[in-house]
Amino acid sequence: MALARLPYRLHELIRSHLSTAEDPATKILIDELSAARKRGYLTRPELIKVCYWKSARAIRHIRRNRADSTVRITRGAFKTRSEEKKLSLLMSLHGVGVPMASAILTLTNPSRYGVIDIRVWQLLFEIGSVASKPNGAGFGFREWDQFLKIIRHFAGKYAVDARDIERTLFDLHLRYQKGVL
Repeated sequence: MALARLPYRLHELIRSHLSTAEDPATKILIDELSAARKRGYLTRPELIKVCYWKSARAIRHIRRNRADSTVRITRGAFKTRSEEKKLSLLMSLHGVGVPMASAILTLTNPSRYGVIDIRVWQLLFEIGSVASKPNGAGFGFREWDQFLKIIRHFAGKYAVDARDIERTLFDLHLRYQKGVL
C-alpha cells in the first residue's frame, strides 16, 4: 500500500489533524471495559468483544481460550509494569499477536495505549519515524516499544490520550493512501 507524499513532518501532521473524537461504538466498548481494568482482568466474553472490535477474523482462535486462563493471563498482564511482559503474557493467549494485544490494552487503558496496526505503522515508516517493517506486519516487542514511545510523546505534548494520537495517525493514513490496503 502506497501513501501519497506526506506534506509535513510527523509533529506538524498530528498538530494539524489531531482529533479527540472517539467513534461512538468504540467509546461504548471502552466504557464497558473500564470495569475490567478496575477489577484487574478481562473475562472471556470481554476478550471476545475486543476480538470482534479489532479483527473478527481471529475469533475462532480467540474462542479457544478458556475462561480461567483468560482471567489468569490478563490479570498478570494488567498487573505488571513491564511493557515487554504485558505483551508477552497477552500473546500467550490463542489468537493474540501484537496488534490484538495492543487492542486489549487500548480498550482497557486508552490514556496510555493505542492500537499498532498496518496503517499506523506504514504512515510512521513513510514519514521516517520508524525504519523497519515497511509493510506494517510481523511486529515484535521492538516495534511495540518504538510505537509506544512515539504515541506517548505526542500524547504528552498535546495533553491528550495515546489513543487520540494513534487514531489520528490511522485517519491520516486513510487520508493519504493511494489505492486499497
